[in-house]
Amino acid sequence: VQELCIYLKLAVCGDSCEWLLSRGRYLGENVWQPYGCMMHRYKSIEAKACLAEKRVVFLGDSRIRQLFYSFVKIIDPDQQKHPGIKDKKANNSVKERLLAWIREPAAKPDVVVIGAATWSIKLHGGSSETLQQYRANLTAIAVHLEKLADPGAVYWVLQDPVNEEMLSESRKMITNQQLDLYNAAAMGVFNSSKYNSRPRVKLLAASRQAALETIGQSDDGLHLPESTRNVGAMVLMNSFCNKVLRPIDGSCCQTLSPLNFSQKLSACFFLGSAVVFMVLHLLGSNRHRRPVPSDVESLEEKKPATAAVPLGPKAPFQALCKMGLIMGYFYLCDRADVFMKEQKFYTNSTFFIPLIYILVLGVFYSENSKETKLLNREQTDEWKGWMQLVILIYHISGASAFIPVYMHVRVLVAAYLFQTGYGHFSFFWLKGDFGLYRVCQVLFRLNFLVLVLCVVMDRPYQFYYFVPLVTFWFVIIYSTMAMWPQILQKRTNGSSMWHLGVLAKLLGLLLFICCFAFSQSFFERVFSMWPISELFELNGSIHEWWFRWKLDRFAVIHGMVFAFIYLVLQKRQVLSEAKGELLFPAKISNLLLFLSVVSFITYSIWASRCKTKRECNEMHPYISVVQILAFILIRNIPGYARSIYSSFFSWFGKISLELFICQYHIWLAADTKGILVLIPGNPSVNIMVSTFIFVCVAHEISLITNDLAQVVIPKDSMALLRRLGIIGVCSFLVLLLSRGNQLTPGA
Repeated sequence: VQELCIYLKLAVCGDSCEWLLSRGRYLGENVWQPYGCMMHRYKSIEAKACLAEKRVVFLGDSRIRQLFYSFVKIIDPDQQKHPGIKDKKANNSVKERLLAWIREPAAKPDVVVIGAATWSIKLHGGSSETLQQYRANLTAIAVHLEKLADPGAVYWVLQDPVNEEMLSESRKMITNQQLDLYNAAAMGVFNSSKYNSRPRVKLLAASRQAALETIGQSDDGLHLPESTRNVGAMVLMNSFCNKVLRPIDGSCCQTLSPLNFSQKLSACFFLGSAVVFMVLHLLGSNRHRRPVPSDVESLEEKKPATAAVPLGPKAPFQALCKMGLIMGYFYLCDRADVFMKEQKFYTNSTFFIPLIYILVLGVFYSENSKETKLLNREQTDEWKGWMQLVILIYHISGASAFIPVYMHVRVLVAAYLFQTGYGHFSFFWLKGDFGLYRVCQVLFRLNFLVLVLCVVMDRPYQFYYFVPLVTFWFVIIYSTMAMWPQILQKRTNGSSMWHLGVLAKLLGLLLFICCFAFSQSFFERVFSMWPISELFELNGSIHEWWFRWKLDRFAVIHGMVFAFIYLVLQKRQVLSEAKGELLFPAKISNLLLFLSVVSFITYSIWASRCKTKRECNEMHPYISVVQILAFILIRNIPGYARSIYSSFFSWFGKISLELFICQYHIWLAADTKGILVLIPGNPSVNIMVSTFIFVCVAHEISLITNDLAQVVIPKDSMALLRRLGIIGVCSFLVLLLSRGNQLTPGA
């Protein structure tokens, strides 16, 4: 009954510190998951920083001594004693010691961890009189413990269970029934605080719950195995260090950060938009039809532009109103304590079972393609879709811990960048549209959601690393193709010599990439210059941007070269792209298919034998293109394969960018370190509910972005220049303000 009351209290009060101390479960061997929040695994340097100049006292029996040793091991893994850590027996009574600390504030400890019961049970044979005396003694010292808890922290450790079968004869009277009675007495005393509506003495029950599952591993039936003691020690460390160091993956016991000026301003902006929308709505209904969405990579219309009616004045405010509601949900999910968060734990089943499930769904929803050209629109959407779903499963399952899966997902990220190079090169080569409107449309669609999240979620631009990456490469592709001489396909019809000009540009781009990749110091000097550094620094360092850029530095140019070769071969009618026909002659097609399958198998074997991520990452930029080309050939050489596509994957592919960004805060949690919990106690139902909301939000944001792009980026050149000027001035002022805050002491 007492435990049920504690559980109900946790569910109602929503105190993550109570969740940490009271409830939890094992995700796997030695991996403890507190109820509803994330527990950070402290390293020695972090523990020392938190406990610097603090006095922590462990007071109790041999079990408390073991907990003390595990706690010390976090601070000093070698357990080498030093003047700051003392281990000695108490020669006077607990009450006298507590009174001495109260009388001498200079000697008062910052943290007291206390607990006892087994010695009393053993000495007195578990008599009822001893239990009554135990309750009376706790009542007598409770007043003193509560005084020590202000402003310090006091933890009463509930008694862990025993393995009665393994106890020695001298300890047979220490039964689990007796321990439950003593725990009930302690909870009754400390939960009935006379000084505060909330008990000041905190009850540590989580270690007891962990011990219920592991006491069978005890050597003597009384003392816990080391892994269980480590759980209790880490829970204590999180309880009084999380609020000090505020680790991202330690959501337990953390207080909410106050809203900064930018967040308050964004809230006012969205509220103002909602007010304007309501006024316009009351003045008169202004129906409009959504413009036909454009593809983020190529921006080619799926239908003629005339199919869309121009947006009315109410439409942008309606879009901003929806965006404000969505951003409110983002904030509640990942910046407030409204919803619970749990840590990830990788197992092969959590990754491969969902993978098989989405594969079956993708094959089930197969349809005939409208066209059978290599990498047609339906096929590229399908490619983006299944890759994005695999990446989502990879993130939520924590599969980065498994190197073979990690390396295959690295190829998928490279494939996205490959498509970036392929798509933009093809557009510029075929259409020759280098206008400012085109550039602004692409940049807006790529960056709108991320820039809003940077303000609302108080995150740097580089935190959403993929968007800076594709934005950077779009600018590079545009610069390469737009610089003199502008070589287009129609220009090469007159002379094939122009093809050499394209190859020269691609060679120049390759040299540019190699120059930056050759020296990390040169790279960091370039991107550390203000104001460029504001876009590429993360936590004051350019290292993350260097790592992401270098890892897939050749993927984009590989896509550009592939697009060039393919379009030239297509123009010269070398390829057979009719429905049902092989892409190449039969012998060449069979040879290429054989080599592609061999390369897939070879890569998987190599990835499974990689010892470290660093070793694998060194090879990745040079070999990822082989896997990408192998997939393209397998998918496109057979005529029947080009004739069908998965509408299921294709639908997700159209919102792949939004899915990738939204997962950071409304599907995952704690900036991707954990998992959002909307339905506690049932992981399967929680995943289904949170996934449904997450996908719906991503789809709606895609439509909102499309609506606002039509308004923010006008086709009229002069109007566009004026807006760019205003945006440029505002951005410069924001950067100056941000830099001023960083340079101001104490800011």
